[in-house]
Amino acid sequence: MDLITPQLGLIFWMTLTFLVLLFILGKFGWPVITNMISERETLIENSLNEAQKARDEMEQLKFNNEVLFKQAMEERDEILKEARLLGETQKEEARLKAQEEAQRIIASARDSINYEKLQALTELKNQIASFSIDIATKILEEELDKNDTKIRVIEKRVSDFNFN
Repeated sequence: MDLITPQLGLIFWMTLTFLVLLFILGKFGWPVITNMISERETLIENSLNEAQKARDEMEQLKFNNEVLFKQAMEERDEILKEARLLGETQKEEARLKAQEEAQRIIASARDSINYEKLQALTELKNQIASFSIDIATKILEEELDKNDTKIRVIEKRVSDFNFN
């Protein structure tokens, strides 16, 4: 039972050792430990503040990104709208040019047809006139061959062209 109930000398030396240890720790250890804990607390607090600043900045950047994204989408929509309008305008201009070109080609074809028609009519008239002269010549030759009128007609023509 000696171990369970310590003697007075053991208690004294244990208390003295404890007090010396407490004094040494109080003089050299506790200030260092409390200083380290204080620095650690300050470091953690600063880290938390920096983390909060980083979160706030991230939130601000996220908000700015959303605003920029919305602006970019609006600009994209505006550009697409302008592109569609420009495309429709160019399509309409191309259609109008095509119609004008078609009208010009049709007018040119009509003019060409009318010119060819007049040329054909003129050629037909010339051929008819030539046929008429050939027919008249043949008829006259036959008539003149039948009787002696050929000589009289020639003499009359020569006298009409008398070289005065």
